[in-house]
Amino acid sequence: MRFLARVRVMPHKALLDPQGKAVQHGLGNLGLKEVHDVRVGKHITLELEASDAAAAQAAVEKACTTLLANPVMEYAEFDLSPLS
Repeated sequence: MRFLARVRVMPHKALLDPQGKAVQHGLGNLGLKEVHDVRVGKHITLELEASDAAAAQAAVEKACTTLLANPVMEYAEFDLSPLS
């Protein structure tokens, strides 16, 4: 079976996000003073082949913890859906 995983990687809330602060500052310069917090992350899509949803989930979890996210600074979450 083929699956599509939509992975979101974001910095931990407790850590400073310099990219987010730069975007927030830029938005303020554009007159968007109502924006009070910006966090910048990554969106990654994976298409994978697996025997079932559990195997696909395990593969995506392994990808997240070993390559896609640095667990010291980031967390990853994902949605998994079958492809037809």
